[in-house]
Amino acid sequence: MPVPARLRRPGVLAGLVTLAAALSLAVPAPASAAGTWTETGSDRADPLTESQGLASVEVPANSPNRYTGIGTIPLDDSARGWNHVGDPDASYEGYYIEPYQRDSGNSKMFRVQAPGGAWSEYVHTLSPGEAMNNSWVAISPDGQWMLSGEWGTMDRLLVFPTPGENPSTSPSANLPQAATVHLDHAVRDVQGCDFSGPTTLLCSSDDPDGSLFGMTKPLLRIDLSAPPSGSADVAGHVTALRQLPLRSACQGSFEAEGIDYDRRTGTLRVIVVSPGVCVLTDSKTYKFSLG
Repeated sequence: MPVPARLRRPGVLAGLVTLAAALSLAVPAPASAAGTWTETGSDRADPLTESQGLASVEVPANSPNRYTGIGTIPLDDSARGWNHVGDPDASYEGYYIEPYQRDSGNSKMFRVQAPGGAWSEYVHTLSPGEAMNNSWVAISPDGQWMLSGEWGTMDRLLVFPTPGENPSTSPSANLPQAATVHLDHAVRDVQGCDFSGPTTLLCSSDDPDGSLFGMTKPLLRIDLSAPPSGSADVAGHVTALRQLPLRSACQGSFEAEGIDYDRRTGTLRVIVVSPGVCVLTDSKTYKFSLG
């Protein structure tokens, strides 16, 4: 559990004040902090085609935002067992990637659209101890590396060469895990991450428990010790910024889904699916700005 921030109280003796200040400096910084991402609006999220993830696409110019949901899974992929699509991402060079999983087996799949429009599929055979969930992908700003995460309570993120864009990858070969991001604080049920800078990730967590950061469904920031690469592991410092909006006409459990940061406008967007029958009516893609 993070150490709560100390409350300052007026002291009678100067010595006690000095001692309290010294003790407060010795306390580690908490893993949660007041957020500066302010909600600026929302759009309805269609439960079939906009309920899993989203991505802003820069190449080709004037491309519309992309969304994923059960209704966007190609019939051929569904017939082969790839029945869940997660939160996608697009590189600044125009490679668009969707993560897929299935109910059984020992692999994950990444469906890639090249800037010219052609689609291809890259399969990753699970490493020992790797969870089969494939909830999201986040492409590094240089386009060469792709991060992914596992469901549940985790203290790591996985690093892969970006399929299609990294020249070491091929649809005919296994997509290998290249490195690991070691987190200094556990995260739970991360549904999406996106780079907002060379070493900064913004992530949406569907954490229903709240014990990790003192809030459920947090917006997280992960600061990396170095840009990801395939040559070495990196560390990640986790900060909880704020709780995501949980508003609906229905009572029950919300689900935080995918996330997108558009560097062109500075807009952060996060999908939150409403509980019960309200999944059909008031699920939202919320918009945020920094400041």
